Amino acid sequence: MIRKLSAAFFALGLLGAAPAPDWRALDPENLLVIDTTKGRMIVEMAPAMAPLGVARVKLLAREGVYDGLQFHRVIDGFVNQTGNPDNKDGGVSRHPDLPLEASFKLRMADYRAVAAPSDATLGFLGSVPIATVSGKEALRATDGTIRAWGAYCPGVAGLGRQAAQNTGNSEIFFMRGSSRRLDRDYAVWGKIVVGADVNSLIAIGEPPAKPDLMLKVRVAADIPEAQRPRLSILRDDSPAFRSLVRQARVAKGADFSICDLEVPVRVEP
Repeated sequence: MIRKLSAAFFALGLLGAAPAPDWRALDPENLLVIDTTKGRMIVEMAPAMAPLGVARVKLLAREGVYDGLQFHRVIDGFVNQTGNPDNKDGGVSRHPDLPLEASFKLRMADYRAVAAPSDATLGFLGSVPIATVSGKEALRATDGTIRAWGAYCPGVAGLGRQAAQNTGNSEIFFMRGSSRRLDRDYAVWGKIVVGADVNSLIAIGEPPAKPDLMLKVRVAADIPEAQRPRLSILRDDSPAFRSLVRQARVAKGADFSICDLEVPVRVEP
């Protein structure tokens, strides 16, 4: 329902007509452009959430490790898994494993919650849905930060690992549906902001009979400027975003979840 509401906002011009200051340009150094056999996906990376994970994804993209790899494990309603150099679970790059970055410190001054259930608050860091500790715990903070973690909603990008926690390496996955049981167990490193439809079309199977591929994976900053995608995201402190949240709450009522809301992103000329 919220995807339809977002589309309706654009169709009516309510978001597109928002003042320019309501939109923030996305940093090309933190955009990952993934050209697949089903089309293009663009991920906004979140170094504030998983700095080591984002650095590793950028490094492997720039080394060409991801080019041509299969989506080797695809479960409908759950995940599209890829990034293993041997195209199956357990494969790793030549780089060392990473420590788990399943939670992070968030500056309270930079955060505006959109919902506050009894045990957490819910909001966004850029395009990525997040949850934080409860208000009571936040009040006890002495350094101006609160503990936060990514919410595994559709389109969220996670870093895979083996059974041991500190074994993230090259494997990445993209959510086809919501699975909040993954929260605080796997590092979130970004969110698909263009190409959610492509993500839903990746061939299903473990492995798929005919796997789709990541044909080319690039950091947007490395693409020649004339060809580089330029994206802007609606600021979460803008009147247009607050209106979108109100519409979502009305539509979902008591069932409202952070996964029911997406921060609109637009492609600039």
